[in-house]
Amino acid sequence: MDTKERHIRENEGPRYQEAQRLKAHGKNQKNNGIARSNRLWLWLGVLILIFILVWWLFSIGTFSDLIGTANG
Repeated sequence: MDTKERHIRENEGPRYQEAQRLKAHGKNQKNNGIARSNRLWLWLGVLILIFILVWWLFSIGTFSDLIGTANG
């Protein structure tokens, strides 16, 4: 058996498999954290856009006329 074959057999052992499993698990956790963070940023953006829309509608007087808060 030459050194290349021996190296391949050593790397296919339980240690190698455990290392690969842990590496995959860590990658999955990182991806889940990024997805959760992206989802929070998306909802924050939606809330900001809704706030800007409501503010704009009040500024042009549409809501104030409908609600009856206009002076006069």
